[in-house]
Amino acid sequence: MTVLFCFSAGLVVIQPGASSPQLPSTDPICKALNVVTNSLVLHSRVHFMKHNMPINYTIRVHYEEILKLKNVSRLRRNVEGLEEVDLQDTWLRVNLGILRKIKGALPTRHPSYNYTSNLEGLFVNVVQIFTYPEGREPPERIQRIWEALGSPLGKRWTVASPKSLLDNCYHTMHCVFSSCFPSSDYCQRAHWRGEKKAQNLEVPKN
Repeated sequence: MTVLFCFSAGLVVIQPGASSPQLPSTDPICKALNVVTNSLVLHSRVHFMKHNMPINYTIRVHYEEILKLKNVSRLRRNVEGLEEVDLQDTWLRVNLGILRKIKGALPTRHPSYNYTSNLEGLFVNVVQIFTYPEGREPPERIQRIWEALGSPLGKRWTVASPKSLLDNCYHTMHCVFSSCFPSSDYCQRAHWRGEKKAQNLEVPKN
């Protein structure tokens, strides 16, 4: 069934297939990610990170914080000794940092401040549950990413919209935590094209 969500610009149509799947209920990480997923569905990202922001609004981020599906695929292809836990830890570091940047750029009375702050809290909960194997040395490429994320913005920075950053967060979450999700297609960009079409469907108010 088509679902209509009311925004200031009208009604955005979210078509079947654009909503989030249900996650397994037994794994603590999957439970925590289920809560994150419910807050990152398309209508929330569009409303809080696009409609509530100035047109073409961007923030400065590290290149490493532009974590798209193609970047995940490239790491999997090219990094020797890479394990899924390395990507999962990287995903958490990247996106918790992004949320803190977005939150830091918003006045406390901004209509998206509470949403961003609540998301940050949900990510902190995931971090507290997530366990990186004790004594494991991640591949050098992953270590360099982590070091870059922990450093001030230097020469290697770019700009991105909050909406695009949370889109990346949502898509790559399904890919790197694939055991929590029922489909095998989430790592394919083609899977998310329907979401983009749904975002652009707006029905004027009567």
